[in-house]
Amino acid sequence: MRKIKYILLATLFIFFQSCLDVIEVELEEATPRLVIDATLLNPLGQSSNEQVIKISRTRNFFENEPIPVEGANIRVLDEEGTQVVFQEVNPGEYVTNNFFATYNTTYFLEIEVEGQLYTAEERYTEGSEIDEVLQSFGTGFSDDQFEVRAFFTDDGTGDNFYLFKFFTDFLAFPNFTILDDEFISGNTNSVTFSDEDLVEGESVQIQLHKISRGYYNYLQRLLAQVGAAGGPFQAQPSTVRGNIVNETNADDFVFGYFSISEFDEVIVTIEDQ
Repeated sequence: MRKIKYILLATLFIFFQSCLDVIEVELEEATPRLVIDATLLNPLGQSSNEQVIKISRTRNFFENEPIPVEGANIRVLDEEGTQVVFQEVNPGEYVTNNFFATYNTTYFLEIEVEGQLYTAEERYTEGSEIDEVLQSFGTGFSDDQFEVRAFFTDDGTGDNFYLFKFFTDFLAFPNFTILDDEFISGNTNSVTFSDEDLVEGESVQIQLHKISRGYYNYLQRLLAQVGAAGGPFQAQPSTVRGNIVNETNADDFVFGYFSISEFDEVIVTIEDQ
């Protein structure tokens, strides 16, 4: 009797397997849009640094490689009209070594590409220092992980916004933490990072950026959508738009943000506790 059951099950498996058809899913192709990575960064206390702007185009679902956009004319101007031109060094990659940033100055981005003019503006302010970095084991939410805690002090003036980046070899992208000074103005504060893959001997690169309100709001919306789990009946997330606008065609929009920030950096190596 048991042998008959096995034969029946095997027969049903072969029957259903033979009935399977390959279904080709046709995905709707969205309108290609520009992706502009215009994040200008200066190490703390340095007025000039190599700056890179990358331009690409959104790709279809089954395409793996980004589509670089060549032949763009890119320049950044200050409030007095002094301009810095970016030169294309690789397809879609534009570089300058002559950008001298000044505190409390508004900068304007202009990009001309394929007959369209894209513009944005951002204000550059003095950054903040990382006061110290402490590490511990088993003292956070998880009792079996290393934890890195970076301390900084808000200067207590105006409205300040901060971005922490934590880089490690095992993360494909840095870990981001953003915060404002609504409840921490003028005080010493800290941000923590921990991960199950953070082990003894691993290095953690920590960056503290002082950013604008607009960039903070943009990152807040972006991180909220990335972190949302969503369900099968949840509405699709809305498009997160940055500060770069198409002056030629108002109905066209691009992905990305033009930002300028000064950052402090500390690298620590995890030690046995």
